[in-house]
Amino acid sequence: MLTLKESDITLNQAFDNKTKAIESIAQQLNSSELVASGYVQGMLQREQQNSTYLGNGIAIPHGTTDTRDLVNKTGVAIHHYPKGVEWGDGNTVYVAIGIAAKSDEHLSILKQLTKVLAAEGVESKLKSAKTKQDILAVLTGKAQLEFDFDASLIQTLFPASDMLQMCAVAGGLLKNSGNAGAEFVADIITKSPTSLGKGLWLASSNSSVSRTGMSVVTTANDCQYEGQPVKGLIAFAACNDSHLPALNKLTTLIAQGKQSVLLDSTPEQLISLFKSEQLQVDVNPSGQVNSAGNTAVFAIKNAHGLHARPGAMLVAEAKKFESDIRVSNLDSESSPVNAKSLMKVIALGVKHGHKLQFSATGSDAEQALVAIGKAIESGLGEG
Repeated sequence: MLTLKESDITLNQAFDNKTKAIESIAQQLNSSELVASGYVQGMLQREQQNSTYLGNGIAIPHGTTDTRDLVNKTGVAIHHYPKGVEWGDGNTVYVAIGIAAKSDEHLSILKQLTKVLAAEGVESKLKSAKTKQDILAVLTGKAQLEFDFDASLIQTLFPASDMLQMCAVAGGLLKNSGNAGAEFVADIITKSPTSLGKGLWLASSNSSVSRTGMSVVTTANDCQYEGQPVKGLIAFAACNDSHLPALNKLTTLIAQGKQSVLLDSTPEQLISLFKSEQLQVDVNPSGQVNSAGNTAVFAIKNAHGLHARPGAMLVAEAKKFESDIRVSNLDSESSPVNAKSLMKVIALGVKHGHKLQFSATGSDAEQALVAIGKAIESGLGEG
């Protein structure tokens, strides 16, 4: 499996333009015997076809499919530009990740990178980075910028008989995910949780926390704590401020009296609610989340999945419409992301044959899904 290493990083690079920057990266890939000398032409040609700028000061220059046979071994070369390099359209790049890939071996690392780089504050951290360790910490998520919350941190309808069991399960989920140690679980169990009303409770601790995360546990049992009903518990393990956006969303829902939205949602709906950029909740009279808007599912035909070029074509098609468009990879555990964000689309790790589910909400939602379907059917610029 391809992983990032400090030896992949070259610090304090400076170039007048992106062509020189790309040529330097290609030279390093060649010197490392990852590619043959002609690979640089494929990298420059790719840049002419579509900019490899991802956003947040990041670019991922790489070759075309025609120059894939010049790749000897999959690998990367990461160059850091403290003063930035103009990448076109007013975009400045502070870190360029040159990719040499024989097939789709790079998708897993690209998914990891874009998930990290989509978070807030990445650009400023990379711009001010002084050491290889600083850059690697951001790229690998150790300099955490986004809190952890996925399906492994959710347990619905657990047969709990009291609050102690609820706290033990919530703490155990965070411990098993590597967010905290045994001391965290012990602290959660001994602390008194806070009532959020209507059977929803909150617990938190910063004891032995290594990564900030959130867990959710609900129960169908009729149990109580201090004379109040217990239907669900939200637990935070915090070692930085990356959980504050989720806490703000939670506060908003509680202020609106929508505890039932959290208690009745599926794991997929909870992930979408707390990990999306904005708080978007549609509630029916029973308190459950509605799936508003049009939806459609399309299979990706591209031989190498959604790498940068077809991903950019898909995003460009979505941006033609005013509607809010979300997309999820049905062949992975991904939550819906903004289809107009290249970083988030690539982070889905879409390979050949994967099925993408699109949902669109707005005045031109139906037209948007039709156009996206046609673009995918045509190969997203790759035939």
